[in-house]
Amino acid sequence: MAPPLGFVSTREDAAARVAYLFSETVLSVQPNLKSAPVVGFQHALDRMVYHKVRGIVAKRGTLPSVYPVRYNADPFLTAVEELGRKTFVSVTAASSTLPAAITHLAKLAKFPVVIHVSMSRNFADYSEITSLRQVGFTLIQSFSLREAQDLAIASHMLAIRTGKGVIHFFHQPEGEETPIPFEDVNQIEKVFDRNSLVYGETEGSTVGTNVYWNDTAGVVAEPAKEDSSVGKTNGEQANGTIDLTKVEYKTADIFHATETVFELVRIAVGRTYRAFEYHGAGNADTALLIFGSSAQVFITTIAQAGWGDIYSKVGVITVRVYRPWSAEKLLSVIPRSVKRLGVLEQVHRQTTKWGPVLLDVISSLNSDLSKSPSIPVIVGYQLGHLDSKTIRQALRGIVQNIQSEAPIQNLLVGGRTSHDVDTEYHLAQPELETAYSKMLYNVFADKLSILNALDKDDAGIPRTIASNPEYGFGAYLAREEEKKALMSKLQRAIKENAFANPETNDLVSRWLLLDSENSSKRSDVGAELISMLETDGSEVASSLLKHRAHLLETSSWIIGSDAWSYDLGNSGVHNVIASGKNVNMLIIDSQPFTTRSAQDASHRKKDIGLYAMNYSNAYVASIAVYSSYTQALQAFIEADKFAGPSIVIAYLPYNEETDSALTVLQETKKAVDSGYWPLYRWDPRPGENGLPNFQLDSQALKKELSEFLERENHLSQVARRVPVFGENIAGSYGSELRSEQRKKAKDAYSKLLEGLTGPPLTILFASDGGNAENLSKRLQRRAKGRGLGAMVMAMDDFPVEDLGAEENVVLITSTAGQGEFPQNGRNFWEAIKSSTDLDLASVNYAVFGLGDSHYWPRKQDKIYYNKPSKDLYHRLEILGAKQMVDLGLGDDQDPDGYQTAYPGWEAELWKALGVDGVGAAVDEPPPLTNEDIKIQSNYLRGTIVEGLNDESTGAISASDAQLTKFHGTYMQDDRDIREQRKTSGLEPAFSFMIRVRMPAGVSTPAQWLAIDQIADDKGNHTFKMTTRGTYQLHGVIKKKLKPAIKAINVALLDTIAACGDVNRNVMCAALPYNSALHKELTSYARGISEHLLPKTTAYHEIWITDDNDEKKLVAGNAVVDFEPLYGPTYLPRKFKIAIAMPPYNDVDVYANDVGLIAIVDDDGKLTGFNVLAGGGMGTTHNNKKTYPRTGSILGFVNKEDVIMACEKIMLVQRDNGDRKDRKHARLKYTIDDMGVDVFRQKVEELLGFKFEEPRAFSFESNIDHFGWVKDEQGLNHFTMFVENGRIEDTPEFQMKTGLRQVALAMKGGAEFRLTGNQHVILSNIADEDMPEIKRLLAEYKLDNLQFSGLRLSSSACVAFPTCGLAMAESERYLPIFVSKLETYLEELGLRHDSVVMRMTGCPNGCARPWLAEVALVGKAYGAYNLMLGGGYFGQRLNKLYRSSVNEEQALEILKPLFKRWALEREDGEHFGDFLVRIGVIKPTLEGKKFHEDVVEEDEE
Repeated sequence: MAPPLGFVSTREDAAARVAYLFSETVLSVQPNLKSAPVVGFQHALDRMVYHKVRGIVAKRGTLPSVYPVRYNADPFLTAVEELGRKTFVSVTAASSTLPAAITHLAKLAKFPVVIHVSMSRNFADYSEITSLRQVGFTLIQSFSLREAQDLAIASHMLAIRTGKGVIHFFHQPEGEETPIPFEDVNQIEKVFDRNSLVYGETEGSTVGTNVYWNDTAGVVAEPAKEDSSVGKTNGEQANGTIDLTKVEYKTADIFHATETVFELVRIAVGRTYRAFEYHGAGNADTALLIFGSSAQVFITTIAQAGWGDIYSKVGVITVRVYRPWSAEKLLSVIPRSVKRLGVLEQVHRQTTKWGPVLLDVISSLNSDLSKSPSIPVIVGYQLGHLDSKTIRQALRGIVQNIQSEAPIQNLLVGGRTSHDVDTEYHLAQPELETAYSKMLYNVFADKLSILNALDKDDAGIPRTIASNPEYGFGAYLAREEEKKALMSKLQRAIKENAFANPETNDLVSRWLLLDSENSSKRSDVGAELISMLETDGSEVASSLLKHRAHLLETSSWIIGSDAWSYDLGNSGVHNVIASGKNVNMLIIDSQPFTTRSAQDASHRKKDIGLYAMNYSNAYVASIAVYSSYTQALQAFIEADKFAGPSIVIAYLPYNEETDSALTVLQETKKAVDSGYWPLYRWDPRPGENGLPNFQLDSQALKKELSEFLERENHLSQVARRVPVFGENIAGSYGSELRSEQRKKAKDAYSKLLEGLTGPPLTILFASDGGNAENLSKRLQRRAKGRGLGAMVMAMDDFPVEDLGAEENVVLITSTAGQGEFPQNGRNFWEAIKSSTDLDLASVNYAVFGLGDSHYWPRKQDKIYYNKPSKDLYHRLEILGAKQMVDLGLGDDQDPDGYQTAYPGWEAELWKALGVDGVGAAVDEPPPLTNEDIKIQSNYLRGTIVEGLNDESTGAISASDAQLTKFHGTYMQDDRDIREQRKTSGLEPAFSFMIRVRMPAGVSTPAQWLAIDQIADDKGNHTFKMTTRGTYQLHGVIKKKLKPAIKAINVALLDTIAACGDVNRNVMCAALPYNSALHKELTSYARGISEHLLPKTTAYHEIWITDDNDEKKLVAGNAVVDFEPLYGPTYLPRKFKIAIAMPPYNDVDVYANDVGLIAIVDDDGKLTGFNVLAGGGMGTTHNNKKTYPRTGSILGFVNKEDVIMACEKIMLVQRDNGDRKDRKHARLKYTIDDMGVDVFRQKVEELLGFKFEEPRAFSFESNIDHFGWVKDEQGLNHFTMFVENGRIEDTPEFQMKTGLRQVALAMKGGAEFRLTGNQHVILSNIADEDMPEIKRLLAEYKLDNLQFSGLRLSSSACVAFPTCGLAMAESERYLPIFVSKLETYLEELGLRHDSVVMRMTGCPNGCARPWLAEVALVGKAYGAYNLMLGGGYFGQRLNKLYRSSVNEEQALEILKPLFKRWALEREDGEHFGDFLVRIGVIKPTLEGKKFHEDVVEEDEE
């Protein structure tokens, strides 16, 4: 069909539409940075693709393909390769992309490729066109929107008829022009018969002929004939390839073809075009041939000239066909009256004395000497930038000069402009990639020299040249030459005793004697020498100071991208490696792991690391800053120290420059874990420092590296005796193999059931959390009890093609995410959904689904409830299967969850199978509960030791995973790469989180340093300060778990009872302003923690052993397996205690099982505590039986009785808590079930006295107050902001390193205090130590507190990738979300206003989100429940405002509310209180009413 009716208003759009119609493939060259806006031709191409417009040239039944290609990805090489698949290819590009592609253009010129070129919008450099004059392309220029459309058509027709490339170029002015209608396809087809097209002989091979047009009148331009004896078409070799050098055309033939095509265009559109056009008076004596974008402005200005203007009778000649150049046609348009001819060439920088167009004109006129003995005087001009205000003045100057007796050649007309490329095509470093350059600056500081820096001041050198490695290497060589010259001068000065000061001679001698390997020492001496030369006063000293930079050693780096990897020789990488010079190269690879397979197999990057290692003279490292910062740091340092070339290949994957650090992190982890991007370091020096040449820093190893190591660094020149399968072959074979394995496993399982008499039953499940899997296995056991031959497996493990052979199939699936199938059922569903030939007529089926009808409460989201089971049920029916029973739907909202609906569904299933009256009920062992695990654990021992010694897996058993929580560690796996490892047939990447028990959050500097070191040696090089004021380590693999816990104990810390169903870490107010009171409260926190500590010796037996792995009793010599407080079953659930000191509630005292509010007398002395009980944060989404709760006040106790009060509250919970339902087991439910008064009475009975009336108190906030304060003892404290508690080093911020240096500098009784808001206080700093601490804080930017009030008041839990309960991102995402609000808040004048915002990845509440003024609680990936209205002091719960919002929706909700707060709030009114006052949200007065009066009620 014809393109849709419409108009175009830019030349680029007009050319792009024609390119689409006349091509099978269009390559659209786009800027380097993907964050840059789509430019040029792409908009029109996108519209054509969107409307599925049929092309004129594309084969019937196909549509043209459009591929955007980045400028730095060698787009014209892609065009060459595309010709191997398609015959008719076109390219749309900016002119600045052409010069660097000349080598490819020479190849493309031999094929019917059309390149539409848009000159710069500002001031085009036409030397980019003239540089192509000898490449072999026909070069056609258009001057208006209409011409761009017509000549685009002409260019394609010419290319097809001649089989030769055409470049159609034009200047694209700023803004839009008067629109013209779309091209008329019907008119085009009158002169272009698509049936005459001749396509390449075979798909997938380069076209073997240059005849693409079957014209009965004969091809316009026949290629030169080859020797007929060869038996091949023109240019084709015996092996079937094309020799591009053997295609020859005559220039006259091409020009004749051009005129023929112009005539055809005239017939089609009614407009005439010629190679040269003359504008102006027929009797002019002066003419200007203009080759530039200003031609039309000159024509218009002359046409408007008055009689008195000197240029009124000047003619203008424009060039439409620049190549092939026709002297005959040029002479035919120049009036014979012309005596003087000016040639104006628009260039940015003249590189030759005479311009190429000027030489063409002179040559043409000289060829006419035989006919006309006199030729015009020819004057060349450089045409600069002109505008409407200066054009008349310029014209007068041109004419005056040309008409003078002695015209001046090469005058510049207009102004000079920048020599660089279009703004959109500027070479620039993507913001993400600055991570590595920042690391270099951090490591080398002033010593760093980036030889090819984009911002380098190299006058006259375009960025495209100055940024490449060859230029950088040349700069290095030039600098070395200058340095040698300096050394010669220094040696001569010593010999001649030219210095005024004899000490200068000594320093010069010392500097000369030091070689470059002693760079740091040489730099120190160089700095001394510079100071000495500045005071020497001699003439030679002044001369030498001009070269002072060479006296200081530098670390020389060339930085580039993976674009250099496609052609190592052409890019200059080879030159650097082969030179042996001491220069470092950093190459950043940005190819995302998930898109690696989409890479064109014929356009692959070379492995620069392997290439460099084969030279045996280069240091090579492969790094990934988002995988291992320390390894990257070490590689940079080693590269700098290596005396020779160093190649550091750095991974930083992203799809868009706007990708978040979180996305980059996830891609990096997948690549490193899979072995796609191995981390390694290679030093070719033989075993220096006792280290091996090759050090593998990641566990996975690329196949190519394995082969290299097997060769032992000997470059193999012979072919392998054993062939190696290509990656694509191996990959497909692996898929077939896995499929065959599944089939055989299923067949073998079926054979085991052949002896059974009952009918077969196949049970397939899809399960994420285990419920569907457990239900399926229980159904199998019951089926066997009834005599059925039952088998059970995951849906993805079942070969779909065998489904039609089954007799009875039961499918049980849970619901994941937004109505999606669980991971182990998605492939099965995709196969079922897309199958068109699966015959299930003989299959009987039943489906049961597990879901939550309230999980997506909005009416429009109801479709997600049990969607997988519904989809599966209906799809099987469509495929012809017969249902045995109706679809069963289990709902978590039913009284017994899915078990409410399941028994009835199962009974109907037995009835349908005819076994409802057969067999007795199968005795099934009851499921193993946490209570059973604790009872059977022998006081928390279980089989932990055996599990730790099992090297066959990185995991421990499920029961042991529950028990290790009591020991302070959780088993986790990396969820970023879970699916990738599953598809690779690997178990999850198991690791362990270790939590330290540290009452009151206080640790010594030595303990901080120990945790820092353990994180590096045993963990993932980071550690976390938790919302309960302690340390948490992540990424500890199983074999390092015991050494890590032992190392923590060596530091006089421990991990026992940091997790599990016991009293956990006791929190305490940080109190930087009152050290004496803080010390007393800390003693109570420690006393409570020690008193309530489990007494089992299992912890010490398992984790604390000596070097012979023998038991070492840290807790004493008595072996006691008795729990006087807990008993063998410990507590029903976790138990948390916190101590607050009014007026600051920085521990969220209301959120704890026991909250202690310190009460002081008028003298500031501690008298006792108000006791709260029953606080707790954990809930389950949409389960209204679960809710958060603030603690209820029981009364006041004296400080001497507080430990016993905590014990008795815990004992009442131990004896009365719900041990059957863990979701109802916390103290908050016990108190609500019993009533506060009854609970208080039971505690008082155990205490032997009654609580006193609570004392008065008030809170002012629950956030931290940052900066320096001095306490009553004269000691100083600095509260430092740590976003979400994560201590790590990044390229931008060396926090971990900085705090390590601070810890080393802390003296005396200085300590670290961790706050409940995930920040740290440097405490007890003496005045005399302040300068050094402040210096370090400033050096590492740790003293920066210039953050918004919102950011300072925010906190988040860990969530992805390690938390197994996380449903959404939290720690990694909250900073991004806050950033998207900060700018708006600043506009409202709210930058410094504190708003408590918290985010968690699930509803369990680790970051205490239910007390925040604004909270985002993860519900699914990218979806959160938005909670509003919490109390700023942590005293009031918030309430659900909107369910399952994404980022955009959350911002749309919050921004107007913040605006109202800014405009309508009362003095001192906090955001949460404001929302309650104006009725946006209703206050939550108690936990049981948390689900009442929500804004967004569930709709049925």
